[in-house]
Amino acid sequence: MNIVVVGDLLLDIDLLGSAGRLSPDAPVPVVDVADTRIRPGGAGLVAALLAADGEDVCLVTAISDDKRGQVLRHRLDGIRLVAGAANGPTPVKTRLRADGHAVARIDENCSSWSRPNITEQMLTAVRRADAIVVADYGRGVCSDPRLRLALRARARQVPLVWDPHPRGAVPVPGAAAVTPNLAEAVGFAGTAAGAGVAEAAEAAQVLAARWQSRGVVVTLGPRGALLLQAQAETGTRAMPLLVPTAAVDTTDPCGAGDRLAGTLAASLGRGTALPGALEEAVRAASRYLALGGAATLGAARPAAGFPDGGDPLALARQVRGGGGTVVATGGCFDLLHAGHARTLAAARSLGDCLIVCLNSDASVRGLKGDGRPIIHLDDRIALLLALECVDGVLVFEEATPEAALERLRPDIWVKGGDYSADTLPEAPLVRSWGGCTVTVPYYPARSTSTLASALARVS
Repeated sequence: MNIVVVGDLLLDIDLLGSAGRLSPDAPVPVVDVADTRIRPGGAGLVAALLAADGEDVCLVTAISDDKRGQVLRHRLDGIRLVAGAANGPTPVKTRLRADGHAVARIDENCSSWSRPNITEQMLTAVRRADAIVVADYGRGVCSDPRLRLALRARARQVPLVWDPHPRGAVPVPGAAAVTPNLAEAVGFAGTAAGAGVAEAAEAAQVLAARWQSRGVVVTLGPRGALLLQAQAETGTRAMPLLVPTAAVDTTDPCGAGDRLAGTLAASLGRGTALPGALEEAVRAASRYLALGGAATLGAARPAAGFPDGGDPLALARQVRGGGGTVVATGGCFDLLHAGHARTLAAARSLGDCLIVCLNSDASVRGLKGDGRPIIHLDDRIALLLALECVDGVLVFEEATPEAALERLRPDIWVKGGDYSADTLPEAPLVRSWGGCTVTVPYYPARSTSTLASALARVS
């Protein structure tokens, strides 16, 4: 699938350090910069994130012929770049962060722009797209009449996701989805300001009619996203759908909207219906932030074969790289019950992340017999990830978890107290890389078999 990202290109610079004193010249912190990270921003970040996912990406943009433009070209190496001249200096956003917290953002060349040159090659790239993401940062690429005509025509044939900007162009009619955040949606619609779902739904209704899009997605930060979708048969609007997100402790949400828009377009391009594609996109944005955001693009790559698109192995690397402790436990988790929840919560308290090694449906069937699992794999994953104490799920096909453990290499392997840590067959394997195996309290009379038997008696 050929995903074309269209939009404005920026250069993002992160200055990372620590602040332990105030300046003698003014009551401001002195930041000792320890690390400088440079990456493409705007449409370039969307393209880089999709390329990190292994997608076939083409970036259609305008780029400046200056030193920072050359830096951007270098940072975009490996991504197909079809670019016209930006006719102005490269816009740069520099974020100063101390001890994980934002101190200041310095913008250069971001308040004004000259109309970029749109080439025939750029238009051809749009016409050949299988899915399109428009990342409008208000610098003129998305305002060009010829490019807008090409986008409008292609939107009739392939999914187009438009991430709008307050200073940017109006989305073309027929977009599969537009993705403003709540403040943007209220500003575009001119509706009552507020921080709630009701305000998001009201703004979405106005924008859906005004922009003639098939779906309006209003992103709500830690509360997820609200979708208002047209009914294909009647053209009327369905009830708003709220897609929640997992709680993520982050001080830098930069790029979460780009992650969502890119994943949404890719999922739609694979034929997923809009509600399901949005669920996938919200999960991807949450994982992106949990793994460190834009500063760790490589860690956001999904693992092949993991049903919900997440990457527990990348999560383990991220936690271990930061000096944290990776905890794992395993099992079938068929008919999740209170005993499971208590065991999982106890396991999570032992470290900095908890990854569940989960038997596949075939593995459960081989262990438990025909008729099991009662709950199929995707739903078991969803139930586990809904628990605040579970950070990731690693599915394995074998009867026992040794192969999964070899890949994950947790610092601590946890089992319920109905097992003995000394007699578990996987204990020597865990010790081989310096890990340890522990048990947590077992809660009798709480088991899947007992629960299944009780349900059978009342059915």
